[in-house]
Amino acid sequence: MNEQNLNFEAKESGIRIDRFLSDNHPELSRSFLQKLIRDGLVQVNNKSIKANYKVQSGDYVSLQLPDLTEPDILPEDIPLDILYEDDDILVVNKPKGMVVHPSAGHTSGTLVNAVLSHCKEHLSGINGVMRPGIVHRIDKDTTGALLVCKNDAAHHNIAEQLKEHTIKRRYRAIVQGNIREDEGTVEGAIGRHPTDRKKMAIHVKNGKPAITHYKVLERFGNATYVECRLETGRTHQIRVHMTSIGHPLLGDEVYGSGKNPYHLQGQTLHAQVLGFIHPRTGEYMEFCAPLPEYFEQLLNKLRK
Repeated sequence: MNEQNLNFEAKESGIRIDRFLSDNHPELSRSFLQKLIRDGLVQVNNKSIKANYKVQSGDYVSLQLPDLTEPDILPEDIPLDILYEDDDILVVNKPKGMVVHPSAGHTSGTLVNAVLSHCKEHLSGINGVMRPGIVHRIDKDTTGALLVCKNDAAHHNIAEQLKEHTIKRRYRAIVQGNIREDEGTVEGAIGRHPTDRKKMAIHVKNGKPAITHYKVLERFGNATYVECRLETGRTHQIRVHMTSIGHPLLGDEVYGSGKNPYHLQGQTLHAQVLGFIHPRTGEYMEFCAPLPEYFEQLLNKLRK
């Protein structure tokens, strides 16, 4: 990726600079933006600023994206379940237990390792060294459809669709308990938990607006099979929202009750439908990732 500058004017006041940049460029991770701020590559009104700077309406913000360096992560020949591929995008069906991009403790076996091997040099570089091609993600133990961008133009386009909440994302989940209503909406800002930094929480200070719509598909008495439609895409959104109404996902080791009678590996959540406008052709495309085997087996158990 060639070095490039992104310039824009702030329309609001009182938001910390890293969050302001993240809101305007959701394709860039918060940690990557914070590094750019520390490196002096973010300026406000032509002056370098500190990480705790809060933007004011009318501020002129300039963000300089450096040349992409070669990733420290290695390509790995890991089989991918490919739902669709062309010169611009790759849609994969992510398996359970696979981390999307490398981080502390997960430097190999990730989707990025697999994608680097499959796509070679054909990946977008906007999100920095550790996340080539990755424009959105799903949790390690969540399965299903995930979109990878092969060039920067596609990455920018998909990121804008994410920002505008126009991408269609429908999930299948099995939650604890019997949901009374046939359908409903959970609305509540999500942000980092005030005391447990590994968790997210609802109704926290500086949380981002989040909306999840759910519809009951089947009832099993002590569990409910639901479809969840995301209007926004916050970290752990479905897991946090369903827990907030008293129905955590079965197997959720972070937000659940700790009971796991079905010996599940993490939350029972599957990203089934992914729909978006193709970044080059402008045509709407929609993909459906089949339910994983463990999910089907669990449904069969609950139906008996």
